[in-house]
Amino acid sequence: MKRSSGILMPITSLPSPHGIGTLGKAAYEFVDFLAAAKQSWWQILPVGQTSYGDSPYQCFSTYAGNPYLIDPELLREEGLLTAEEIASFHWGSDPEKVDYEAIYNGRFSLLALALQRGWEKEQTAIEAFLEENRDWLPDYALFMALKRHFGMKAWPDWPDEAVRLRKAEALERWRRELAEDVRLFTYIQYLFFKQWTALRAYAREKGIGIIGDLPIYVALDSADVWADPASFQLDDRNVPVEVSGVPPDYFSADGQLWGNPLYDWDAMKKDGYGWWIRRVSGASKLYDILRIDHFRGFESYWAVPYGETTARNGRWVKGPGMDLVGVLTGWFPHIQFIAEDLGYPTPEVRRLLEDSGLPGMKVLQFGFDSREPSNHLPHTYTPHCVCYPGTHDNTTLAAWRTDADPADVEMAVRYLGLNETEGFHWGIIRGGMSSVAELFVVQLQDYLGLGADARINTPGILGGNWQWRVLPGQTTPELAEKIAHMTCLYGRAPH
Repeated sequence: MKRSSGILMPITSLPSPHGIGTLGKAAYEFVDFLAAAKQSWWQILPVGQTSYGDSPYQCFSTYAGNPYLIDPELLREEGLLTAEEIASFHWGSDPEKVDYEAIYNGRFSLLALALQRGWEKEQTAIEAFLEENRDWLPDYALFMALKRHFGMKAWPDWPDEAVRLRKAEALERWRRELAEDVRLFTYIQYLFFKQWTALRAYAREKGIGIIGDLPIYVALDSADVWADPASFQLDDRNVPVEVSGVPPDYFSADGQLWGNPLYDWDAMKKDGYGWWIRRVSGASKLYDILRIDHFRGFESYWAVPYGETTARNGRWVKGPGMDLVGVLTGWFPHIQFIAEDLGYPTPEVRRLLEDSGLPGMKVLQFGFDSREPSNHLPHTYTPHCVCYPGTHDNTTLAAWRTDADPADVEMAVRYLGLNETEGFHWGIIRGGMSSVAELFVVQLQDYLGLGADARINTPGILGGNWQWRVLPGQTTPELAEKIAHMTCLYGRAPH
């Protein structure tokens, strides 16, 4: 990986008049901003279809795109919607927050209108799209149609046991009965990938690559688990035996109970980890670099008995290690990976990272936290790593200055020579930009100097996350010029 830098900015956080960031005009303008700022990378969060809790790390499919990100104005330009139809829905009243309930209540009805005009007109292209994605799209479309039919209940709670357990006759019967909704969810994915492909091509023209997250786990309530229960640790009724989480630590006395089903690694190994190969192949259609979330779970993972209300009573279980990682890096030599190796840096995890050859992550906020090991401080870095002032799971730098232990803040001031003239957040950014890390990525909120209200996610808390949005006009030419100057000064872009 060449010495470079990028900005972390969820697509959902872009400005738009439709309640949530989309793949439309603002996304193209943000690519232009990145290019003007001399950045090489746009890091985003997962773009899958979110479920209860709105987390992009708990999606209905590891392959499908989020219908919320489809831009209505682009559909209007194609003649698939009218301005009046778009304006007839309420998308929320706060331009700085995503109103997920408003989006959920209106987006699918709007996209159903587009279906009426587009299905026949684009039939040839849709059939080609179906063929290209036949490994996952038919199951996903039927899964979503069934969820709608059963009142959006999680699939383990569907009243029809035959379709819940994927009996062939039940699948065919429901596919016929729900043909209209199956067609809708198929068309929605066609629209998403059509818009995504165009945006990604534009980014490449501007010299911008896209970094995306690959969550280590998938949601229990997903087409992935429903369609392939044998790949997961489920009982004979397809109920999880144990689920995912992280153990208690000084940040959380109860740990974090994520609740995802755990993989049956022995079953996956028998076919050469084909499930993971297909998954990474799908992600490569979206991203140029894949950040493997919770990489340490490949070495060992925290398994919590199903039904527990906290993660306290879990246990460490050995993961597949290099057996899987070697398959992925060998199968996809053209894909760059980043290992999110944060949390519990045991000697075994460090050895796996070293054996994999992947760059790990460094977080400056952790470097100044007296409760964390000091290998996040820049003087300890080797070049083959990725540095962040903070990730989407951290508060902003401005909020960290206020909320952190004063001794930790004072350590940052002394270490980086922070001062009011330069600006506290700009000084920390300078510390990462000037480090030897091959890649340096900053949250847009930190370039803007925003406070705690701009935090994307607070781990372990349900509700109030994933909502922040940038306002129109905040990504100014002056800001781009300032970022570009620092980027060039420290050799992350040519002058």
